[in-house]
Amino acid sequence: MRSKDNLEREIKFPRVELDKLRERLIELEAERVGPSAFEDNWILDREQELISSGRILRLRTDGGRARLTFKGPMRIEGNVKVREEREIEVQSAEEAMALFGNLGFAVVRRYQKMREEWQLGGVTIALDHTPIGDFAEFEGDGAETVAKRCGFDPGKAERRSYLRLYEDYLKQHPDAPPEMVFR
Repeated sequence: MRSKDNLEREIKFPRVELDKLRERLIELEAERVGPSAFEDNWILDREQELISSGRILRLRTDGGRARLTFKGPMRIEGNVKVREEREIEVQSAEEAMALFGNLGFAVVRRYQKMREEWQLGGVTIALDHTPIGDFAEFEGDGAETVAKRCGFDPGKAERRSYLRLYEDYLKQHPDAPPEMVFR
């Protein structure tokens, strides 16, 4: 959830027991946004132009929708990752991919996850099941506070993106697929 200033404020935790977190969210009277949905994410770049400067251009499909997202370089404020984020819905992921291909962009990374979203006090809580484990992301202006209410220690937050996490995972598991996808 972006704020009015187009900044994403996020705190993420690894090795989460999603069933326990779901129970806690129900206790806190959080609102479930919808059922768990499969997401396929493609990171686009042109000769490492974006990634080398900490920026990301992502095309995501989830349940029939397609969204194009730009993320600026990350900075840390306390325990929270903050970065510019701009996102638009696109009518056709295939046409968006073709358009960027014509501009010299190509898919450089891909990752998948199952995501279930909840809302509490203006914060979006994402329960993510990925090929490398389960995570919880808290996004919004009160992300750190809501994470604490759910029993998480903000000092133990994961600062790496899913892309960086998977790069590190590949170093330890060289037989894993080159992309973070479900087999």
